[in-house]
Amino acid sequence: QVQLVESGGGLVQAGGSLRLSCTASGRTISGSSMAWFRQAPGKEREFVARVTWSGDTYYRDSVLGRFTISRDNAKNTAFLHMNSLKPEDTAVYYCAAVLIRDYEYAYWGQGTEVTVSS
Repeated sequence: QVQLVESGGGLVQAGGSLRLSCTASGRTISGSSMAWFRQAPGKEREFVARVTWSGDTYYRDSVLGRFTISRDNAKNTAFLHMNSLKPEDTAVYYCAAVLIRDYEYAYWGQGTEVTVSS
């Protein structure tokens, strides 16, 4: 089993920045992708960004140029740097690890809340 623990959420004004962290423990995730998803109130969970073991990155269009996903493989940690935040970025952000197929991941964190005020 893999446990994922997110941190770094909070309240920020529009235009501000936050950095989310996700640390994996338990079974190794060596060679696996890590990703961030988010779920806004009343909406379905949506993909935000993914980073492969080798560092390739993928983003949803609405965060391109504003968010950066990265990882430190030695520390089993992924990061999501969020800049120029908008009220529509408000959501619970979830970390995921070990891609099964498409957007299906084997392990999920408990989520960290991000609120962007206008």
